[in-house]
Amino acid sequence: MPRILGIDPGSRITGYGVVEGSGSAPRHVASGCVRLPTGPFPDRLRVLYRALSELLAQHRPEAAVVEQVFVSRNPDSALKLGQARGAAICACVNAGLPVAEYTPGEIKQALVGHGRAGKAQVGYMVRMLLRLDATPAEDAGDALAAALCHLHQADMQARLRRAGA
Repeated sequence: MPRILGIDPGSRITGYGVVEGSGSAPRHVASGCVRLPTGPFPDRLRVLYRALSELLAQHRPEAAVVEQVFVSRNPDSALKLGQARGAAICACVNAGLPVAEYTPGEIKQALVGHGRAGKAQVGYMVRMLLRLDATPAEDAGDALAAALCHLHQADMQARLRRAGA
């Protein structure tokens, strides 16, 4: 039963979500947010790297998924988001995990059925698929959505292999 860590990187808040099972029977393991302190950005990246490293050690996923960066109108924000993604990817690779990357549109397509779904629709599907009592916080929900997307992709690839495609 694969265990996947989804990461929604951010320069202030990074969401994480751990799921296990299959695309048709996923189970919520953990989710939450890493809130980065104010201060010099390199220090914030260190906090993010260490926090994710601790989560990796605690939950022992078999793979990680990091949401790809969307194009931002603010170049400084885009650079900081890219650096946060880099810290997240480094933590995962350092733990020996394969890292998959999906665009927000691919994640929405996998969960909702179309790539332009709204945040509320994605949150609702995360809640329903994982049978949660409440919709998770936005950043954690996005991370769970990324992990669920990867479970669906893994299921599809396994079916194709069995079919001889």
